[in-house]
Amino acid sequence: MFRNGAAREAREAEYLEFAAGRTPQLYRSACLLTGGDTHLAEDLVQETLGRMYVLWQRHSGFTGTDRKDRIDNPAAYAHTVLVRAYLTHRRRRSSSEQPIAELPDRAAREGDPELRLTLLEALGRLSPRDRAVLILRYWEDRSVEQTAEALRVSPGAVRVQSLRALARLRALLAGAPTEPTLS
Repeated sequence: MFRNGAAREAREAEYLEFAAGRTPQLYRSACLLTGGDTHLAEDLVQETLGRMYVLWQRHSGFTGTDRKDRIDNPAAYAHTVLVRAYLTHRRRRSSSEQPIAELPDRAAREGDPELRLTLLEALGRLSPRDRAVLILRYWEDRSVEQTAEALRVSPGAVRVQSLRALARLRALLAGAPTEPTLS
């Protein structure tokens, strides 16, 4: 009994360390996915961490054992869970609520705040699927194959959707007061 309890405590400690280390990255990605809706971003991160906790306790595969249900990269898997939670939220009827038009006041850490707000506004005007593709491909710097796996589509669909989403984003940014250069 003591051994099983010690293993559970070790898994919980390992999970808490993982959650504390990944929460800021998950939150930033969630903010981008939601177009700046910080409340929804917090909810998505909480849901993601809850799902990861259940997986962490159910599978000891996060600790490096050779089980077939082992997840090789928990951080990447958590981002995949986040994107899937976001897309599920967008499909629900309750997701028809509109976020506020302006972001809350807070100090910008780096870069051009006007450009950041312009880009966030333009991302918010894209469809949820387009936004998810752009965030995964260009913000999280995932490969086409990794993005396809996260979105459960073919790599060809990711390529086409990336091109179309970038074209839509460029068109939205063409009339913006601060015109960024996207490559």
